[in-house]
Amino acid sequence: MAKLLKIDVFTDVVCPWCLVGSARLDQAVARLGDDVEVVIENHPFYLDPTVPPEGVDVGEMLRTKYGRDPKEMWERVEGEARKAGIALDLSQQPRMFNTAKAHTITRLSKPNGNQHELANAIADAYFLEHRQINDDNVLADIAAAFGWDRGDALDAMNDADLLQATEQLAKDAAQQGIRGVPFFVFGEKYALSGAQPDEVFDQALQKTLSEL
Repeated sequence: MAKLLKIDVFTDVVCPWCLVGSARLDQAVARLGDDVEVVIENHPFYLDPTVPPEGVDVGEMLRTKYGRDPKEMWERVEGEARKAGIALDLSQQPRMFNTAKAHTITRLSKPNGNQHELANAIADAYFLEHRQINDDNVLADIAAAFGWDRGDALDAMNDADLLQATEQLAKDAAQQGIRGVPFFVFGEKYALSGAQPDEVFDQALQKTLSEL
């Protein structure tokens, strides 16, 4: 009988380290044997809850905040992305967008069983295809590829109550002590913060599985 392993994932689709961390998690899960069934649940977290709908210029924001050329800061994450097999060039996506709608569509996809895949697809669209994920139509197109009716997706991402529920979940995550993403919880027992090396993900999975 297969072991069932639950993994809770806290990410934001405009976080480059989350892109790397999610890829490393997926690769570690793929290395598990057929005797393990993995269920991944994605949870909302806002990298910056103050970002307006139209977004902000990331390079300008980093220059203002740190007084450095953003390319210097991008080099490290781009290098780690390459190790994970991701051709990431952060200069190609100049703006960071508010992700409330993206998170809402993702969390509502839980019954479809493809939350994690949808979140990855939105992040790929943002970072690798350089699409404007603050555009309702872009999000609706992605959602439709994961089983959503396009009209239903548009309605959901513009529903004030659903957006408020997403915001509250993101606040709850921060209040529970999650200060940064990516953040992973294995088997509701062990937590891992950041885009850790491959072997750290492997160790976390094996430790959790050994106690199931």
